[in-house]
Amino acid sequence: MSHTNIEIKAKCRNKDSIRKILREKKANFKGIDHQIDTYFIPNKGRLKLREGDIENNLIYYERDNKKGPKQSDIIFLKIPPKSRIKELLTKALGIKIIVDKKREIFFINNVKFHIDTVKDLGNFIEIEAIDYENKIGKKKLLEQCDYYLKLFQINKKDLLSNSYSDLLLKT
Repeated sequence: MSHTNIEIKAKCRNKDSIRKILREKKANFKGIDHQIDTYFIPNKGRLKLREGDIENNLIYYERDNKKGPKQSDIIFLKIPPKSRIKELLTKALGIKIIVDKKREIFFINNVKFHIDTVKDLGNFIEIEAIDYENKIGKKKLLEQCDYYLKLFQINKKDLLSNSYSDLLLKT
């Protein structure tokens, strides 16, 4: 399956107030997932295997590193838990880095929210406006991200340009 999303990632200094806003907006809480993201070394873009209790996917994406809303073009496959694909990809491509995180997952319509605690990095919020069928359009996705950025009172200085994998590689 492939789709486009617009994503915002930021340091999270107000997890409790964001949770409260999501409850007030009647967000669908999917649960807390302990996720291990193994990043491999592809020829271009990013390739990661996400292993969790809720989400298990092989994800390829291309995205510019810039602060604020950024577009990702994504292809992902659902992977059964305990699959041997990690062994195969490790031998074929090699591992770049592993990201270990606890993720609270919420949805409001097509917008997915993650409140993350990333090992060795800290707390973050992600907002992903997702166009599953390529019918919503980039303009509307950007509007959705901007709306929640303001609603959650995320300071522009807290916006991140890089992925967790990039941040860990710098430490």
